[in-house]
Amino acid sequence: MPQRHLVDLAATATRLADNTRLWESLVDYDPVSRYYARLAMTREHEAWLLTWVPGQGTDWHDHGGSAGAFTVVRGALTEEHAVLQGDESATVASTRELGAGAIRPFGTRHIHRVTNTSLEPAVSIHVYAPALTRMNGYVREGDRLRLVESRLAGVAW
Repeated sequence: MPQRHLVDLAATATRLADNTRLWESLVDYDPVSRYYARLAMTREHEAWLLTWVPGQGTDWHDHGGSAGAFTVVRGALTEEHAVLQGDESATVASTRELGAGAIRPFGTRHIHRVTNTSLEPAVSIHVYAPALTRMNGYVREGDRLRLVESRLAGVAW
């Protein structure tokens, strides 16, 4: 049975994105690593602002059992998605381009890699429920991903 959340993550991400007074002054770009700032933390969810200069991206990861949604508020991002297999590996499944205004909700078993492959900086807002406590990292081997690490919030990121 799918896990139910008290908050509609896509609607929350959209509402936060529309509230530019909340996040616009926080936008900053770091040429070395992605910049991020927490926008909200409640019992039901947490929200983050992330910025991406061209070429910046994540490794393959999941969200440790949290569901989420993100929306691109400036620029464009490329998401590669993988499908989890029964042996804790995953198969690379699809790639999609997400321009400004795009919303990407995902469930508790979602594995992806997000990158700014464009020539312009990008800004996105991410919402997770429950709040992130763990993220698992994967390494690509051909068209498969293998689980290689588990990172705890406050310890490894």
